[in-house]
Amino acid sequence: MNRIDEIIKTLEDFSKDPKLTVQQYKEKTGKGAVGVMPLYAPEELIHAAGYLPIGLWGAQKEVSKARIYLPPFACSVMQTNMELQIEGAYDDLDAVVFSVPCDTLKCMSQKWKGKSPVIVFTHPQNRKLESANKFLVTEYEILKDKLEKILNTTITDEAITNSIEIYNENRKVMREFSDIAGQYPEIIDPIKRHNVFKSRWFMEKSEHTKLVKELISELQKLPVKEWDGHRVIATGIMIEPEEVLQIFKDEKIAIVADDLAQESRQFRHDVPDGDTPLLRLAKWWQNLEGCALATDTKKLRGQMLIDMTKKYNADAVLVCMMKFCDPEEFDYPVYNREFEEAGIKSLLIEIDLEMTAFEQTKTRIQTLTETL
Repeated sequence: MNRIDEIIKTLEDFSKDPKLTVQQYKEKTGKGAVGVMPLYAPEELIHAAGYLPIGLWGAQKEVSKARIYLPPFACSVMQTNMELQIEGAYDDLDAVVFSVPCDTLKCMSQKWKGKSPVIVFTHPQNRKLESANKFLVTEYEILKDKLEKILNTTITDEAITNSIEIYNENRKVMREFSDIAGQYPEIIDPIKRHNVFKSRWFMEKSEHTKLVKELISELQKLPVKEWDGHRVIATGIMIEPEEVLQIFKDEKIAIVADDLAQESRQFRHDVPDGDTPLLRLAKWWQNLEGCALATDTKKLRGQMLIDMTKKYNADAVLVCMMKFCDPEEFDYPVYNREFEEAGIKSLLIEIDLEMTAFEQTKTRIQTLTETL
C-alpha cells in the first residue's frame, strides 16, 4: 500500500466509525464530543471549548421507530437521525447543537429523544441586512453561554479566534484538495473523494488538515493523466449511500467539483477577518451563497453552477436531489431553466438514505453517459 492509499484509508476509517473517533478523542484530551446537526453551525465555538464537533448526517439504515415522531415526508437524513437517537447512538454526546433553517429541523429540535441536552439557535434568513448580523451575534452569544454551562468550561474570545484560524486553514486546504482531486480522477474516485470530505465532520480540524496536506503533496508528485471518462459538477445536500457513488465509479464519472451542503459549501469561503470573533462568524453566514436553505432572492445558484461547469471543463451538472427536501425542490426549476438556456447538460437523481435498490439510479446515469 502506497502513502496515498494509507492516508485515504485513514480518512475513510474516520468517516465510517465516528464512535471510535469520539472514544479516541476522550482518551487523548479528557473531553468529549458535541453533535452538530446539519447544515451550518459555528463549530468553532465547540472547538474553542476543547470539545470535538461531530456531524450528525444520519446513516444508511431501515427506519421504523422514527415514524412515530416524524411524518413520512421528512427527509431521510432526519428520519435516520431520529432512528439513531432512539436507539441510543448519540447518548455519549455531551450536547447537540441545532440550527433550524427548515421545517423538519425545527420539528427535530423539539422532538429530540436522545439523552444529550439540545441547544437550538436560529440563522436569520434576511441575511444581507446589518441587523441580521447583530441578531445572529446575539444567537451565538446564547449558544456560547449554553455550551459553557453544559460543558462546565469558559470559551474565551482568544480561543474562538484561534479556532477560526484553524478552521480557515482547513477550508483553504480542502478547496485546494477539491481542485487537485479533479485532476487525478483515476486515483481519487467518487468514493474516495467523498470520504476525504466526510471525514472532516468527525476529526479535529488541525489533524484533518495535516493529513489532507500530505495527501495533496503526494498527489502532486504524480503526472496528470488524460481522463477518458466524464466530468461532472455535483449539487445538492449530499451524495449517499455509497452504492450511488459506486455507480459513478463504475460508469467512469469523475466529480471534478461540487456544490453539496455536506461537502464544499462548508468551506467555499472563509470566516472573514476583523471585528469580534462572534461577528466574524455571523458574517460567514451572511456571505454564504448558492444554498437553498440560506434565502437568496437573487437566485445566484444557477449561474454559480454554470460558471463552475466552465471553470472545471465539466460535461454536465449532476443534481443530487434529497428526497422530500422542499427548499432544494423549490430551487430546482429556476436553475434547471438556466441550464437549458445556457446549453448545460444536467441530470436529476434522487438521494434517499433508506434506498436499498439502485437499478433506476444506474439506468439514469447510464443514460446521461450515453447522451454525453
